[in-house]
Amino acid sequence: MAKPKSVEFDGGKIVFPIVYEDRSVMALDKLAGWMLAPDSWDQTGRNLQLALQSSLNAGDYWARSRNLKYLRFIHRLDAETTGLTLFAKSPGALRVFGELFEERRVDKKYLAVVHGLPKAAEWTCNLALTADPSFKGRMITIPGAGETGRRGRGAPRPLPEELVKDAETHFRVLQTTAATALVEARPTTGRTHQIRVHLAAAGHPVVGDAVYGKDERAASAGRQKLGLRAVALAYPDPFQGRTIRIEAPVEAFLREYGFKTDGFSLREERKPPSLPA
Repeated sequence: MAKPKSVEFDGGKIVFPIVYEDRSVMALDKLAGWMLAPDSWDQTGRNLQLALQSSLNAGDYWARSRNLKYLRFIHRLDAETTGLTLFAKSPGALRVFGELFEERRVDKKYLAVVHGLPKAAEWTCNLALTADPSFKGRMITIPGAGETGRRGRGAPRPLPEELVKDAETHFRVLQTTAATALVEARPTTGRTHQIRVHLAAAGHPVVGDAVYGKDERAASAGRQKLGLRAVALAYPDPFQGRTIRIEAPVEAFLREYGFKTDGFSLREERKPPSLPA
């Protein structure tokens, strides 16, 4: 029985392409507006984990053709962010791959479209983050945490150690237009809204970001259009004993924001941490 190359809901009206799959994991190209862990009751209509579980329980063809009974997200993307999301096919795989993310052995790459033209071609932001006590769901930077570039709005110190989250993101400008730039982002850590906060701290918020920038907020929650896409993952697979590299399509994203697609490549020399000997 042929296996579908996508996960479909609502009679095929909603389609999540399957970008990569092996015996342990499945990588989906997540659509904008879908959450993996909604934080309020009115957002559950676009709960991707719940939709997947319901589809599994119903024995929908994409799952039945694989004899698949379990699929659970290993890491999270913001609702507004599109692109690669990795899911485990078993509790054992969830534990093993979850440890890879926790131990920072997964190389993650994003493309961000930002307002303005950064002065530096490359830079690293290592501002620590904490939750904004005055705005639910927003993170803020902490002064004194070390940064090359401008600091964003920060939280007063001192803060309890458990509330302070270290964060590090490497940035590289790939292309520019008259008013925007295409920036590659490689987060070493995986904090909530990390890339968005660090870009805003540099004075270049992501296009469409109403929380950390000045763009208009969408009429309904979870439907904000954001110029941020998860485009590549690389990790040492302990089951296969080799490095796995997964890439999401980028051409439509580049064209949407007016950037060149000719000659564009996600390939680079950087390697993820190797498997232990």
